[in-house]
Amino acid sequence: MKTIVICSGGLDSVSLAHKVAAEHELIGLLSFDYGQRHRKELDFAAACAKRLGVPHQVIDISAIGAHLTGSALTDDVDVPDGHYAEETMKATVVPNRNAIMLSIGFGLAAAQKADAVAVAVHGGDHFIYPDCRPGFIDAFQAMQNHALDGYADITLYAPYVTISKADIVTDGASHQTPFEATWSCYKGGARHCGRCGTCVERREAFHLAGVADPTNYEDPDFWVAATSAFAAGEVK
Repeated sequence: MKTIVICSGGLDSVSLAHKVAAEHELIGLLSFDYGQRHRKELDFAAACAKRLGVPHQVIDISAIGAHLTGSALTDDVDVPDGHYAEETMKATVVPNRNAIMLSIGFGLAAAQKADAVAVAVHGGDHFIYPDCRPGFIDAFQAMQNHALDGYADITLYAPYVTISKADIVTDGASHQTPFEATWSCYKGGARHCGRCGTCVERREAFHLAGVADPTNYEDPDFWVAATSAFAAGEVK
């Protein structure tokens, strides 16, 4: 299955890239600059592509991102600290982000005669992000079947959609993913902050998976208190 992986440079998508390279035919990585404050993640995606020996395309949709106001990732809004399950984490939603990226991804896949577009959405995202849920994945596939009818037959490959981030760490480790060469922190500083939702989720995932976390956090212990009071719910 000739596959393009949408890769942000984060733990999930880099693990997915290594999985696809091992189990299918990885033909390229696709990243997006949507004006995210943690744009440094794109450097990690580029490094992943170089490591796996495939092309890396970065699509600049920052002009679109500038109009998707109100998100802590693209606007002048503080990135909240704490567990993903907290109501404040909804401040990190970028409206319709995955639908926009996947639409472009499917267009490129059709042009490049690929068989699949892979995306690393996972079960832990369901609580906050509606465009990471199984229902969205199924609906998007159905829509693309109509959009490309008679022109291309492309599969939306989302192998992590019903599993946890800890499961992704386990899967990534099985494919020798270099976790230290991934970026998660939404604040985009010199080091992972250890306090924002994605840092807490990352640290917790390594703990639950029983895999050593090589990440250098500014606050490496904050996750303990943050996760003790919350558990992310899953929306089907």
